[in-house]
Amino acid sequence: MTPSLLDSYDGVLFDLDGVLYAGPHAIPGAAQAVEQLVSRGVPRGYVTNNASRSAEQVATHLNELGIPALTHEVFGSAPAGIALLSAALEPGASVLVTGSGYLRTLVQDAGFSVAESAADHPAAVIQGFDPTLGWADLAEAAYAVNNGAQWFATNLDLSIPRERGIAPGNGALVEAVGRATGQTPTAAGKPEPVMFTQAADSLKMQRPLVIGDRLDTDVLGGNRAGFDTALVLTGIDTAAAAEQAQDSMRPDWILAELRQLFDGSHRALQEPAGT
Repeated sequence: MTPSLLDSYDGVLFDLDGVLYAGPHAIPGAAQAVEQLVSRGVPRGYVTNNASRSAEQVATHLNELGIPALTHEVFGSAPAGIALLSAALEPGASVLVTGSGYLRTLVQDAGFSVAESAADHPAAVIQGFDPTLGWADLAEAAYAVNNGAQWFATNLDLSIPRERGIAPGNGALVEAVGRATGQTPTAAGKPEPVMFTQAADSLKMQRPLVIGDRLDTDVLGGNRAGFDTALVLTGIDTAAAAEQAQDSMRPDWILAELRQLFDGSHRALQEPAGT
């Protein structure tokens, strides 16, 4: 009998969009897979580039979908972005927030003052995803960056899976500001490895498996953290894309769906031809 993929790991770090849910609905089989991890006592973490919701809101959403989650198991890019601000700015500095109310609250809680527009001459701009952002918000960010403000982004995901299909992500909105400024922000989220290592340390995982649907964020970030990675084919990227990916973005495993964590039907990614 083929052993379970989980036999080699002491925990799982999940991406969310495209792995556990798409928009307001759970991906088929996702809740059952996480419930099976709970029943086996396997530690779980949820590592997301979504900067529009707090850990409490993410955990609540997951539980509403039937996916067991606790607040301390959620690790997001918004707090990681605040850590970048704190390292770069003086306490009390003025920051223009191009993002959600949650991100704005984090900026305030970190001791910064929130600028209302570029006319306030903020020292920095922090940009995170929020579905209500419009042209005027992006324009204010561009004005501030062009006037010398430091520019930070919570994450650079170009697209996000939604119930109706694939939609622009924070990276696409960041790119719009970049086109207007000729600059590139300092980014906090995946594919940087810090959220993965923070999650593993916090949840006391020595050898976690990172599961994501994107090669350029989830898999690359997990690989950079030194962890094994699995691409699940319920979101953005395909098995063909994984086969053709650069070494840094190649996952160790391919899963058609999450149940393959348990039934031995997972497959290793083949080495590129000629290696």
